[in-house]
Amino acid sequence: MSSIEVQQFTYRHGDVELLGYMAQPSRYPRAGILIVPTIMGPNKQMFDRARWLASLGYSAMVCDLYGKGPVENMREARLMANELRADAEYYRERFRCALEELRKRSKLGNSRIGAIGYCMGGEIVLEMARSGEDIALVVSFHGLLATPLPAKRGTIKSRILVCHGRADPLVPPKQMRAFLEEMDIAGADCHVHIYSGVLHGFTDVSSTAGSLDAVKYNASADRQSKAAMLSMFAEVFETRKTPDQQ
Repeated sequence: MSSIEVQQFTYRHGDVELLGYMAQPSRYPRAGILIVPTIMGPNKQMFDRARWLASLGYSAMVCDLYGKGPVENMREARLMANELRADAEYYRERFRCALEELRKRSKLGNSRIGAIGYCMGGEIVLEMARSGEDIALVVSFHGLLATPLPAKRGTIKSRILVCHGRADPLVPPKQMRAFLEEMDIAGADCHVHIYSGVLHGFTDVSSTAGSLDAVKYNASADRQSKAAMLSMFAEVFETRKTPDQQ
């Protein structure tokens, strides 16, 4: 059986130094998965998610958003997020750098790459898909769906899974309708799972102690969305026994 290897490192986007965290099996990873965190940046929950994915046979890398690691203050996080989003192409390039770092550091013997994201990270992985990145699958958990650069027909190469809380006030019905129309026009292979009565941040256990009315953990939606992701992984990455499992 493979052991789990964990490493922390820095990488760069231009003159910005970013923090990376990777967990992967010592041999025969099935695919590489980029994990893009919430607006608050990489934290323990994201690192735990990387180690969990590594235990399932994936090379998982948590990327950085701003070059500061985790952010403690929501006001500061919003300011940095708005600054990063101001240039849509620069925003996308920040995460192309992370994809390249994943490809470079993983022990993959194949080119199978996926990306999953939470909140702002969910928005980011959808931007990757819209830009035509060569990624097999992107999964957005309670991600924002609007974009300044809608996908053009035939551009999207990735399969897409969106897991969305129906009561999320950050993604009103009008935004969801516009997203679905965009995906149809683009000809995307997109699955959308909607959880009735569920707010933003439904995968974040710590949100139950938060002060934001829009954000609340939901155990059922967390569990069901995770199961949907793993089902898509099995389908897209054709999960097979690796040589050490024969």
